[in-house]
Amino acid sequence: MRKLIASTLLAIALLASVVASSGATTAPRDQATAKNLVQTAAADKRFTTLVSLVKRAGLAGALSSDAKLTVFAPTDAAFRKVPKATLSKLLADRAALRRVLLYHVVSGDLKAKDVVGLRSAKTLAGPKVRIRVRDGKVYLNNRRTKVVQADVAATNGTIHVIDRVLLPPAR
Repeated sequence: MRKLIASTLLAIALLASVVASSGATTAPRDQATAKNLVQTAAADKRFTTLVSLVKRAGLAGALSSDAKLTVFAPTDAAFRKVPKATLSKLLADRAALRRVLLYHVVSGDLKAKDVVGLRSAKTLAGPKVRIRVRDGKVYLNNRRTKVVQADVAATNGTIHVIDRVLLPPAR
């Protein structure tokens, strides 16, 4: 009987080691496809303007770090709604450009389920962005900007796609 128990335990141990060596040590997320916020945005053709401006403002490193962040990311179509004079002004003033871009970023990894429970969120630019939920849709700053796609995952946070560029309040 002891031999039977010992051989059964040995078989279980061998089976466990085979299972462990066959992939249990691999990370749950495929490392080849894991991308940070900047890489995720760069891989999406809707964000060519945003990624270009993030690089121009010198923020790519900060948005690629291990810090957990949430980005309300305007699409290229959203940037086309910004008056050309405003965009030209931002391109000429790196500090102003950084402030506008950081007004789209919130500290922490906020999923849609978290965002809908908030009335506002403090941005990395300083001022808060107001959040409202109406008819199952999330709006920012007095329903002028709508989240059109939520929960785009990245290794260091989440992207929520928005249809307008957010401009921080004047200082």
